[in-house]
Amino acid sequence: MKKITVKIDGMMCGMCEAHICDTIRRAFPDAKKVSASRKSGEATFLAENGIDGEALKKAIEDTGYTFVSVSTEDYKKRGLFAK
Repeated sequence: MKKITVKIDGMMCGMCEAHICDTIRRAFPDAKKVSASRKSGEATFLAENGIDGEALKKAIEDTGYTFVSVSTEDYKKRGLFAK
């Protein structure tokens, strides 16, 4: 599992956050735990495998926001029932 963090410029309100989350879910149907924050200027989500950075950039910019960068890191499940 990979955790993807996307830096995005142009989010101003809660509706902007919702648009970004919807865009990510449409572009990557297997995305899980999608969230966006206008305060930090980023969105995060989990995916089984890596994602196509160019496809992500295009999806975000087609929505009207500015794609800044993307980073990927391994995600380890935490909690009582983590394997």
